[in-house]
Amino acid sequence: MNKYAVGIDFGTLSGRAVVIDLADGREIATAVYDYGDGVIDEVLPGTEIRLEPDWALQNPDDYIDVLKHAVPAALQKSGVDPADIVGVGIDFTACTILPTTADGTPLCRQPQWRGNPHSWVKLWKHHAAQPEANRLNQIAREAGFGQILDRYGGKISSEWFFPKAWQILDEAPEVYAAADRILEAGDWVIWQLTGVETRNSCAAGYKAMWSKSEGFPPPAFFRALDPRMEQIVSEKMLTDISPLGSKAGEITAEAAAWTGLLPGTAVAVANVDAHVAVPAATVAEPGRMVMIMGTSTCHMVVGESEAIIPGMCGVVQDGILPDLPGFEAGQSCVGDHFQWFVENGVPERYEREARGQGISIHDLLEEKAAAQRPGESGLLALDWWNGNRSVLVDVDLTGLILGMTLTTKPEEIYRALIEATAFGTRLIIESFNEHNVPIRELVATGGLPDRNRLLMQIYADVTGLPIYVAEAQQIGALGSAMHGAVAAGAAAGGYDSIVDASRHMARLRPEAYHPSPANQAIYDTLYREYVRLHDYFGRGENDVMKRLKALKAKTRR
Repeated sequence: MNKYAVGIDFGTLSGRAVVIDLADGREIATAVYDYGDGVIDEVLPGTEIRLEPDWALQNPDDYIDVLKHAVPAALQKSGVDPADIVGVGIDFTACTILPTTADGTPLCRQPQWRGNPHSWVKLWKHHAAQPEANRLNQIAREAGFGQILDRYGGKISSEWFFPKAWQILDEAPEVYAAADRILEAGDWVIWQLTGVETRNSCAAGYKAMWSKSEGFPPPAFFRALDPRMEQIVSEKMLTDISPLGSKAGEITAEAAAWTGLLPGTAVAVANVDAHVAVPAATVAEPGRMVMIMGTSTCHMVVGESEAIIPGMCGVVQDGILPDLPGFEAGQSCVGDHFQWFVENGVPERYEREARGQGISIHDLLEEKAAAQRPGESGLLALDWWNGNRSVLVDVDLTGLILGMTLTTKPEEIYRALIEATAFGTRLIIESFNEHNVPIRELVATGGLPDRNRLLMQIYADVTGLPIYVAEAQQIGALGSAMHGAVAAGAAAGGYDSIVDASRHMARLRPEAYHPSPANQAIYDTLYREYVRLHDYFGRGENDVMKRLKALKAKTRR
């Protein structure tokens, strides 16, 4: 009799539940639930409180609604007997944090805190903690804790755990004092499913500066930042960190009523959306970079040994796969980049043309851009519409397009934006190669490889590497289901290791993208110009982007 697992992928705008056959990784059924409040970046729900620039919040009740709607819908569509579902796993965007009481109640549910933005979930792309991140990086170096920063490419991002927690303390100390816990939303969801409070090693390692060998930074580190934070780990967090694939607990009676799953079903500890995709993309060894390409791109690699790579988001032992150091890098704006242009830079005549052909505006622009040769437009862009994650780790950088004339066409801009993101990926790959973590091939997954073949070919031409595409479309949910199967174990019909699960459940598509030598030669020339612009605007020689951003904030007050 076949056994199954449920994977739940919590994204930026929705949550997706998938029922997976454990024998071969086949998707049996899927269901999606769109968050009711989505991304909260303008007005706090139920109030007239306007949020400041760079804020991005969410409502934790939307996550519970995923469990109440998407999971039972997927189960019903699958026709699978819940008794044959042996495990559940989830992945989550990170770093996405929320403050709660000791029993896990989010502060934003409580009337006295609901009107305070700091009581809500701070989404991964909440960038308003940049001042705290700047101070953290400066003080840590000055206080002799530079070796901790080195594990994260030399800088802690404003997206990570402690800058966001510190922002709560700085701007709403009363909320910080009321919070018995500050934790990742993924760990919070597992708490709601099982009644057991856990912390997963992936989020703790990459987003909260935890090390398998050293634990969290010591109290002296936090005292140097702010004496009020000295005991943040012991007062607001858990120090017992669970490895990926381990069993967090079992579905409670309440969670069973939400989901349609049986009480007692094994639940894996939470995982991070990008990291869970690696074994689901067939990668279980060094030398192969997984690119999870959507609104942003995460670049995931496992290496033979730990290394310090400038601008990486982190290196964590066992952070992706057991017994190997896992490296993370990323780009903050990729799919969002193209969507911005479609929404704000395409004339109506293009919209009419797309409607006339019965295709999307993205498809029309891809078709027109594919007719161009590399370098033909004379355009070059920097892909910083949402700051730079790797290798500069600076959210205050902004976008740039160079070379436009009165004859520049929308499809030329669209292609230049694609090329800019490809150049950013090449810079990340070269940084890994230069620091003894070799990259021989790329495996792509996420929404973009399914929608834009031109983009994939440009990436192959720019990087000079072959690109393979993971077969699973719901890669995060598949990876989560695989970890749920490991939490259940082979005796229950699952697997005893994530490597075993990957061998049986993950596959690549037969087609691949290989670089064109002629295109590669032109892109080598453009890439050199990209690097010059990158270093000129991104490494302090000309901080005009930051000055303009500061002026923008000042004049909007």
